[in-house]
Amino acid sequence: MERAGAVTLKGNPLTLVGPELRVGDPAPDFECVDVNLRPVRLADTGTSVRIFSVVPSLDTPVCDAQTKRFNDEAAKLPGLEVYAVSMDLPFAQRRWCGAFGVDHVKMLSDHKLASFGQNWGTLIKELRIQSRAIFVVDGNNVLRHVQYVKEVTDFPDYDSALAVARQLLGAA
Repeated sequence: MERAGAVTLKGNPLTLVGPELRVGDPAPDFECVDVNLRPVRLADTGTSVRIFSVVPSLDTPVCDAQTKRFNDEAAKLPGLEVYAVSMDLPFAQRRWCGAFGVDHVKMLSDHKLASFGQNWGTLIKELRIQSRAIFVVDGNNVLRHVQYVKEVTDFPDYDSALAVARQLLGAA
């Protein structure tokens, strides 16, 4: 499934591969690798409240800020697990985390199979990178918040995603 014009990059329309997920949908499975090159599937992320913060590349200003913001928020919300998903190689993800002291966000690289992007509808066909998106998943693997950021260079709505996560954690 392809969604032509689903997102833009500096105003230029791009095609997303995969379904457009909605609140209430089951979280799709995926297979990424972590910074230690270990495979990670949805079941490996546990049953806590999880935020999947999807970014095009950690080496861009908005992705950098987005990941740092969720790192700060994860430190303040016990029980919240945050995963940053990108096409960056695991080595680059590890280097980036070390350079910026990011230690509350778990990195997932989708570079090998692009299964997260294809299953969650975030893979940009023309560039083979992820679009910007935020998903909040509850302990039963149900999507409770979904945001596909229309313009890839824009920031996501942090407050809405975090409000849902806090409510699910009973910390609202």
